[in-house]
Amino acid sequence: MFLNYIKELFVKKSLKNNLNNNKNEEFTSNIQTIGLLIDETKFRHSKELMKELSLQGIASENIKIVAYRSKLKKKKVYSRPTFGKKQINWKGEITESFLTEFTETEFDLLISYYDIEKAILMMITSKSKAKFKVGFSSVDQKLNRWMINTEMENCKVFVSELFRYLKSIK
Repeated sequence: MFLNYIKELFVKKSLKNNLNNNKNEEFTSNIQTIGLLIDETKFRHSKELMKELSLQGIASENIKIVAYRSKLKKKKVYSRPTFGKKQINWKGEITESFLTEFTETEFDLLISYYDIEKAILMMITSKSKAKFKVGFSSVDQKLNRWMINTEMENCKVFVSELFRYLKSIK
């Protein structure tokens, strides 16, 4: 328990350094690929979220999803790539290959679907090479280019607001 607290402090320090080195992203009006980072500790309706994105014209094969859970069960097989605290080391470096691949992919849009600041999720968002990042307004404003002020449970409103904004800038 105490070691987890100390590890979180180191990850936060690494995150702070990473936020200071953050580059300016550029918006591309033609959204083809989406990275979706979900906190499934709190939100378990990721299929509904994927459906809403598909209704907006995004092909499901162009949406790459990774999920975070605060407690992973060792013997459970998850339907999508899922990670926990153990996939990030003390230096804030990713130790899981699917997470490294996710952060290295240049998505047109990264949706950070979490509304509570957790250092691990913020680190993944910060390290992502996505061209444009969107998240909730309750999370640090340095992380995302756009912040949407809505409830996490209401994914329909989130997606409709997101695409309404995207269409207005095209």
